[in-house]
Amino acid sequence: MNNNGSNNQLEQIAQTALTPMGFEVLEVQVQNLGGQPIVLVRIDRLDEQPVTVDDLTKASRAAEAEFDRVDPIAGEYRLEFESPGAKRPLTRARHFERMLGLKARVRGEGQAFTAPITAVDGELISFDVAGERITLRAGSFQANLAEFPDRHR
Repeated sequence: MNNNGSNNQLEQIAQTALTPMGFEVLEVQVQNLGGQPIVLVRIDRLDEQPVTVDDLTKASRAAEAEFDRVDPIAGEYRLEFESPGAKRPLTRARHFERMLGLKARVRGEGQAFTAPITAVDGELISFDVAGERITLRAGSFQANLAEFPDRHR
């Protein structure tokens, strides 16, 4: 047991519990606002259907058991689960493919912009930044959806 598990370690614990159940761990954040730390786990379904309240309940129960077993954080903390939401993290090429045409907020690789996703070619993601095509490799930068789709994708 260490004092505060790294996000990578927490992500691994969540994935161990949730991947066999058909969930993908998009992001794990530790929020410590002066009180009890909150471990926020943002999940999606591997079948790309909308995440339901029932899904969040199932994921929460499974992950809680794994977090209790591994005990990555000293002391009391709260585990919370969320669906991808409006600011959905985009980490894999498939995420960008699903959101093609929508705007993404991109940071990393010396870049910081909000622009529409214009193409996905293997691991290469292209954006239209003020008329200029910028192409980055998936996983080499951080991105979040910057506009919400009109329907589930």
